[in-house]
Amino acid sequence: MPNRDHRKKSARQAEDARLRNKTKRSAMRTQVGKVLAAVAAGDKPAAEKELVTAQKRIDKCAKSNVIHPNTASRKKAGLARKVASI
Repeated sequence: MPNRDHRKKSARQAEDARLRNKTKRSAMRTQVGKVLAAVAAGDKPAAEKELVTAQKRIDKCAKSNVIHPNTASRKKAGLARKVASI
């Protein structure tokens, strides 16, 4: 545990950011899972609907630096490819 006040504050802020990022990342992964489940079931309308929401969540994670923008782009392209292959 840090001794100096400014280091204690930094530790608090880092923990808060970690929890925020964890929530966003979890929501993104859940949505990606829904898309993949719809693709596995062969339900194209549901997969397309879930894809829009997943892309939105991925973009929000990239915007807030939870994931790298190139990673977001790669994930979105991969999901779109899977949905299109149904």
